[in-house]
Amino acid sequence: MKGLENQTIKEFLKENKLSVGDNVIFLFRALGIEDKVDLKKLEEDLGEIAKMSKSKANVVDPEKVIEKYGADTVRLYTLFAAPPERDFEWKESGIEGAYRFLNRLWDFVIENLPKVKDIEAQKIDQQKLSKEGKEIRRKTHETIKKFSQEMEKDYQFNTAIASIMELLNKLEKFQPQQSEDYKVLKEAIEVILKLLYPITPHICEELWERLGKKTYLYRENYPIYDPEALKKEEVEIPVQVNGKVRARIVIPFGADQEEVLKIATSTEGIKKYLEGKQIRKVIYIPNKLLNIVVK
Repeated sequence: MKGLENQTIKEFLKENKLSVGDNVIFLFRALGIEDKVDLKKLEEDLGEIAKMSKSKANVVDPEKVIEKYGADTVRLYTLFAAPPERDFEWKESGIEGAYRFLNRLWDFVIENLPKVKDIEAQKIDQQKLSKEGKEIRRKTHETIKKFSQEMEKDYQFNTAIASIMELLNKLEKFQPQQSEDYKVLKEAIEVILKLLYPITPHICEELWERLGKKTYLYRENYPIYDPEALKKEEVEIPVQVNGKVRARIVIPFGADQEEVLKIATSTEGIKKYLEGKQIRKVIYIPNKLLNIVVK
């Protein structure tokens, strides 16, 4: 076939800006095999996925999708799939992922209701939190900050939603150590529901009510991050000896060079590289890196 002598079908389609979806569905339909061919799998294997178009008979019926997954899932997937300036490619695996995420959120909140329903999440005493509790609270307020910035900056819904998914991932692993930690857990759940409400209002409103709330979410104030909660108490940094990473150490956030060097030189993983050597220079980038130059 002319044009395919030195090319694969996939290369030919890409070069000519064609996709398997370009009218091939009409051929399958005429042959009576439309239901037997996985068009999306074929496109992924052979060519670029065709953009939705009535002329290519590859549009998705929103009513059928909403009936199967729910309106909240469709909205979440549509906003999460790509930034506004990029073309949108509908993938069944994508909407299934959004559906799984909302189910995880539902299961997580319902599972933790007995632990947090009667807890007041206001006025959290930072000093009474466990180390893990402080990390979760910091992540919660980082999420508020990032979500707001991404939503206001060119409407980057996808990265804003991703920040909430990251927070839920951490919450699922969180094991509260003391009573104050449960306030942090309640606060994080409330923040997720408030941030997601404009995108997935039905599930958020239902979970909000199950938390024992007497008000509607649309009447709630938008969450504001606490700068104090964002402060780190400790940070892990790499330690280099002559430019090569030899260990990682945990230091107090904001520690000066003298304190960091003391911690590093007392670490077993660093000691052996300093034995019999003279420290000629120390390069310290606060909270990020320590490099010890020896000879």
